[in-house]
Amino acid sequence: MIFVKAGGECTQLFDSYHPLSARRVLEKLCIGSLDARELVVTYNEDLEEGQFFAVLKKRVKKYFRGNQIDPRSSTSYYLKAALILATVALSYCGTFFAFQSFAASLASAVVLGIAMAEVGVSVMHDANHGAGGPGARGVLGATLDMVGASSFMWRQQHVVGHHAYTNLAGGDPDICSAADPDLRCIMPAQLPQPHHRFQHIYMGALYGVLAMKSVFLDDFASLAGGEIGPVRVARMTRAEAALFWAGKAAFFCAFVGAPVLASGHSWAALAALWLASEAAAGWLLALMFQVAHVTEGVKFVEADARGRVPHGWAEAQVLASADFAHGSWLWTHFSGGLNYQVVHHLFPNVCHTHYPAIAPIVLDTCREFGIPYIVFPTFWAALRAHFRHLKTMGAPAKVPSLATIG
Repeated sequence: MIFVKAGGECTQLFDSYHPLSARRVLEKLCIGSLDARELVVTYNEDLEEGQFFAVLKKRVKKYFRGNQIDPRSSTSYYLKAALILATVALSYCGTFFAFQSFAASLASAVVLGIAMAEVGVSVMHDANHGAGGPGARGVLGATLDMVGASSFMWRQQHVVGHHAYTNLAGGDPDICSAADPDLRCIMPAQLPQPHHRFQHIYMGALYGVLAMKSVFLDDFASLAGGEIGPVRVARMTRAEAALFWAGKAAFFCAFVGAPVLASGHSWAALAALWLASEAAAGWLLALMFQVAHVTEGVKFVEADARGRVPHGWAEAQVLASADFAHGSWLWTHFSGGLNYQVVHHLFPNVCHTHYPAIAPIVLDTCREFGIPYIVFPTFWAALRAHFRHLKTMGAPAKVPSLATIG
């Protein structure tokens, strides 16, 4: 995890990944001043005694210690990972080799796409945030490379950028700055363009290309340009570079080369099967993440001219995120715990199977400090709220939604 942002501004990452006691060693480890060219955003301190994040950290730590639970790992996580990876292997064979019937292969392709998306939300997501046992973390994190995307680039975009500066224009690479052109208009600071009036319609289709875009375009563009939006990409270690290129080569050989050489389907059928699997993966991934941060009620954080945000970092995570379907075993496992998005952002290296247990602690602490916590009752309610938000933001005379759902 050190290599994710070594040598750069990582205050928010340090605080979210470490216990309060770790701050005591910082002064004696000081080696110099931060490069002034680095993006520096200052959140209000909320780790002092009696403040929100300090209180919350102590309560969550007490829960895990009192119940003798390893917060980073669980047996159910490993069993679930094994089931998902087995499903990828079996549906891959069914899609390209096992069936003569195109209809059967197409059904298998959809299952393959869902299983690849599950690798993203339920397997590699935890591991690349530092969850899981030390021996398994690297292997499970690399499963993203197995399905075509780069785990290294994902950590740069998601861990370094999105988690440190959630919904902050100019800091979070998942959203554009107000001045940049974008297919979407999603925050009050953006001025809607004529095409944004229909974004709640066309984005539903475009979300299906998310997985393909990442595999074929984004990873290589980030490598060549050395940046992902406002995030400067860290220098790869030799092992990271080897995994990047080996993963890309293995994916293209397995998903393109082998089917062309050995499948009984025509090239046109293979193209349709491949597109079906990638579209299924893209839609699932896009919608799981969009309902968490681009929806009614969430806050798009703004910094002033000096880079100061008028919230504590932990408070900003709660304000910029939304949960759905609390208490649902199905959605917790299918979404990889992303239905507890607030909990995930506050404690990113806690294994997602523990989120339902610590969510009440987070909810109670938020109520105590007067911080709104958005929870949609179902995934479908969250999905509708996302597309309503797109429609509202794309309107010529948009009025930002201030509603929260308690």
